[in-house]
Amino acid sequence: MPLKRYGVLRAAVVDRRIETNDTPHYQIHLRASGIDYRAAVNVRSQQSPPDLLHLAADHFDHPILEQVRRLPDGFTEIDGGPGGVAIDFIRGNLFDRTSMRPVPAAKPGPDNDLGDFLDHFVRRALGDLDARAYVFGEAWGPEAKPDKIFGFRPGNGIHDVHMNQGNRGRFAGDNGVWQDGALLLHFPAADEWVAIFLAFQSQVWHTDDITGHPLPELPGAGPAPQPSSSEPDHLVRIVAAVVNPAGPAPEAETVTLLNTSPRDIDLAGWSLVDRAGGRLPLSGALASGAAARVPVAEPVRLGSGGGTLTLLDARGLKVDGVAWTAGQGRREGWSVVF
Repeated sequence: MPLKRYGVLRAAVVDRRIETNDTPHYQIHLRASGIDYRAAVNVRSQQSPPDLLHLAADHFDHPILEQVRRLPDGFTEIDGGPGGVAIDFIRGNLFDRTSMRPVPAAKPGPDNDLGDFLDHFVRRALGDLDARAYVFGEAWGPEAKPDKIFGFRPGNGIHDVHMNQGNRGRFAGDNGVWQDGALLLHFPAADEWVAIFLAFQSQVWHTDDITGHPLPELPGAGPAPQPSSSEPDHLVRIVAAVVNPAGPAPEAETVTLLNTSPRDIDLAGWSLVDRAGGRLPLSGALASGAAARVPVAEPVRLGSGGGTLTLLDARGLKVDGVAWTAGQGRREGWSVVF
């Protein structure tokens, strides 16, 4: 079954600790409205290969931030689903997963392992009284005992701060959609956001839209996949969209697709999916290297207030995904270029 208490903790960073035991975590002591919490962030997998996939996006910008910044201090439980504040690495178009890289949990020397990479940003938040951490994952506590790392009482915190779908074996029970973990840090002085995303190399990237279980006979997440018949990332790219057309309603929203592959692609059975889950079927052929401008029609809606758009192939596998903010969609008649 999926995570029981999925949500996000908004809190100030009080302390941190890098563990070096057999099942190490990067431990963060947080405080919100006088209540102490611990965020336990995995830095090593119990399954092979042990190194986690990592991506840190500084200057992070995404339409989800409009809702995230309105969250109160403390833990907010979230009902998973599209269009809300829940995180899904596959369906939310938060980042390009081919940019993730495996990083060892610990390695001699400075700034060369996952603990160091996390510490780089968390130490910055620790020194900023106005900074806030937004930790997505599963909550635990309060416990009838002190916290085992930082000693505050009662024990209380959040874990599973990583991808929570596509698991096989003993961790398959954690699978679900719209319940992935992440660490976001906000620095109000510059209104700068940093987002840190983690996944296990043993996890599968293409998952069932209901259960989050791996789709059959597909490879795992792995680092930097290349487009192929089984792994379709970026065979066709969403390169631009007119999300705020000029003129009166009904406005003519459009999406521009580019075939990056060396072969013609039949788009029969392919579809575009918007942030709310609306699906637009595609048809026709797209020649190698060619671009096509696709008119957007109901039930898909783009919108100038920010959104996401995902391209799925005939098997329902994600080929490409983009996101834009209200700031990007503000200029009437202009194309947003991805």
